[in-house]
Amino acid sequence: MKDVTLSPERRSGLARLVQQKFRTEFDEELSGFRAEEIIDLMLKTMGPAVYNQAVQDVRAHLQGKLDDLDGEVWVDEDV
Repeated sequence: MKDVTLSPERRSGLARLVQQKFRTEFDEELSGFRAEEIIDLMLKTMGPAVYNQAVQDVRAHLQGKLDDLDGEVWVDEDV
């Protein structure tokens, strides 16, 4: 699996959210660098599991659509 990368805009937005969370919940100020290190850690440790779950969710959704295919497009051959 390819490493998960974020656009600079998304990365800075997430860093601000992490900083806000630490400020409000833990009464701790985080630098942008520390917030981005937390984001990198989460992407590295949780990224593969989240990716795999997304793949399984898509697979189940598509399988459901394929299972319904006969009912949607089946034409009765008895005339």
